[in-house]
Amino acid sequence: MANSKDEIREKIMNNYSQVAKGENTGCCSSGCCSGNPRAIANLNQGQTVLDLGCGAGFDVFLAAREVGSKGKVIGVDMTPEMISKARKNAKKNNFTNVDFRLGEIENLPVVDNSVDVVISNCVINLSVYKEAVFNEICRVLKPGGTLAISDILKKGEFPEKIKNNIENYSSCIAGALPPKKFKKTLEKTNLENIKIIKKENSKEIVKDWSSEINTESFIFSAYITAQKSH
Repeated sequence: MANSKDEIREKIMNNYSQVAKGENTGCCSSGCCSGNPRAIANLNQGQTVLDLGCGAGFDVFLAAREVGSKGKVIGVDMTPEMISKARKNAKKNNFTNVDFRLGEIENLPVVDNSVDVVISNCVINLSVYKEAVFNEICRVLKPGGTLAISDILKKGEFPEKIKNNIENYSSCIAGALPPKKFKKTLEKTNLENIKIIKKENSKEIVKDWSSEINTESFIFSAYITAQKSH
């Protein structure tokens, strides 16, 4: 029997709460996409950056160094445990240009037209409401702002046993979209110049993610970039 969206969402949230407590491992804890989206974002001093699903803050801190003291990096995560951990990490490492906020990527706690760059690392595939995520990204980006993410996309139809196993959603497998659908969903917003680039080392990244299937036959890791129209 297929899982409902609410069941999937609750499972993912519980899983990453446990990751934050060190009670479980998850996609974000191992850097599953093996690619920091900051590398394709071309960050500059003074910019405002938003990291979706920031976890304990790793990518936020990397971006914070790039934008400098005049810039700002906002990290959003849906789990209180992750936000608490990220804030402690920021204090411990003396980062003063970061701001961690509890919230959902489908309903971002960020004002309109306020962000230069949105980044995320293997997070959007976890959402069961991807259109809402893309609409929110477009809302918070400044005109001309950039989306630069690393994520998992689908290249083959999953067997029923994979789709029906709720564990495969929180492990960044079952929630992936095929490239055409991903691009089409982005095109419904005010985002343009959409590029999807498969990573050269994609097979190595995803090969051990599941004991049930030959994972690289069904998913791949990619960089996705786009811009909000002026």
